[in-house]
Amino acid sequence: MFYTVGEMAKILNTTPSTLRYYDKEGLLPFVERSESGIRMFKDSDYEWLLVIDCLKNTGMGIKDIKRFIEMVIAGDSTIKERLQMIIRQRESVKEQMEKLQQTMDVLDYKVWYYSTADKAGTTSVPRNMPEEEVPENLRAARRRLKIIHAKADDLN
Repeated sequence: MFYTVGEMAKILNTTPSTLRYYDKEGLLPFVERSESGIRMFKDSDYEWLLVIDCLKNTGMGIKDIKRFIEMVIAGDSTIKERLQMIIRQRESVKEQMEKLQQTMDVLDYKVWYYSTADKAGTTSVPRNMPEEEVPENLRAARRRLKIIHAKADDLN
C-alpha cells in the first residue's frame, strides 16, 4: 500500500513539511515517486521514518542522520561505524536524561517549597526550615540550589 506525504505525516504524528524537508535534505532516498513526481511512501518506509525521528529526537544533526542512512544503504561493511554512531548518541541521551532528571528534581523541590510557603503565608518558612524537616527526596535539590546561591553571592 502507498501513502501520500499527508497520510504518512498523520501516521507519524508530524507535518507534511517535515517529511518534505527530510526528502530535500536527502534523508529519504528510499521513497518512491509517481510518474508525476509525487512522493509515495510504502509500509516499509515507516520504520525508516521512525529511525530518522528517533535520531532527530536524540539531538543528532541532519548531516549525521544522512550519513547514518548512507551507511545503512552501503551495507554490512559499515556495521561497526553505525554501531559506534548509535553508541555515541545513546551516551548523549543518557547525559540529557541526567540533566532532565536534575531539572525535574529542582522543579519537585520548588513545588514543595512554594506549597509550603503558600500554606505558611511566607517563603521564610521553607527557606529557613532545617534540612531534616525537608522531605528526604528533595534535600539534594535544595543543597544544589543553596550551593548555586552561595556561588552567586561570592561573585557579588
